Amino acid sequence: MNPSKKPVFDLRPGSIISGKWHRQVYVVQKQLGKGAIGTVYLCKRKDGRVSALKISEKAASITTEVNVLKHLSKVQGTRLGPSLIDVDDWIDQYGTCYSFYVMEYVQGVGLASFLRQRGKNWLGVLLLQLLKDLERLHHQGWVFGDLKLDNVIVSSSPPRLRWIDVGGTTQIGRSIKEYTEFYDRGYWQAGTRKAEPSYDLFALAMMALHYAYPNQFDRGRYPARTLREKVRQSKVLMPYQACLEKALQGGYQSSLEMQKDLSNKLLKVTNQKLDTTITKRNKQQRSQKAMQKSKLFWMESFVIIMVAFLFFVIYYVAI
Repeated sequence: MNPSKKPVFDLRPGSIISGKWHRQVYVVQKQLGKGAIGTVYLCKRKDGRVSALKISEKAASITTEVNVLKHLSKVQGTRLGPSLIDVDDWIDQYGTCYSFYVMEYVQGVGLASFLRQRGKNWLGVLLLQLLKDLERLHHQGWVFGDLKLDNVIVSSSPPRLRWIDVGGTTQIGRSIKEYTEFYDRGYWQAGTRKAEPSYDLFALAMMALHYAYPNQFDRGRYPARTLREKVRQSKVLMPYQACLEKALQGGYQSSLEMQKDLSNKLLKVTNQKLDTTITKRNKQQRSQKAMQKSKLFWMESFVIIMVAFLFFVIYYVAI
């Protein structure tokens, strides 16, 4: 998001939004997030089900996002974004008209929370999932644009990284319409804000860096050097170092390229861990065999000594 822009308003829990045209009623439960275009709320519908509602005074922007969601729903394979439920207008008590749309509420946890629970080794798997989804999106002529930790969530059964806000989605070839500085390659002097696959791949690498450095960091005097050093200094990112550096330098032209590269890196890491495990197991087995031989030796020695002792006692008594 361009930091100079601010959301239009805040709605309190319990506020009621009634659609002007479809007459659907939504009760605000809590705020989920806000950005340049509007604010997203968790709402309860008349039937008791919960949904995510995004509302804004920028009707044209809401229409664009709705069209994106409709377009994504037609992409074959895994759903790329939340499913669309309703689109309408709302007139507040002062007579001001706001546009809103209602979408599926994707339940899950943030990436950092998920990795704390399930282990950091899941990072590579989730990044691969995201690359596959980005490849489908790019193939349809769009880039995600505002790709960041706040705009994704890990759903369960099975674990999967899902997009929860498509507000920054932009057609390839145009200028990125919504971005966040820390994830923006223009801010890091690493390229333009032209909507192209490499823009998303840069942001994906920044997602990994943000996970590794929760408090973020300044770009410094030499931004490219800062990013390179941060990637190399992180133990968590070590298995993906080469891929992340290449993405930050604009070395990938497509998500598929990075996906193949990352898959090979993960396979290599997995094989190394497997070899290490087998080696440790073999050492343990050899150690166990050595201990068994040692025990057998001492038992045999003890028996021989006891027999010799008894023989000596019997012989001494007999004399």
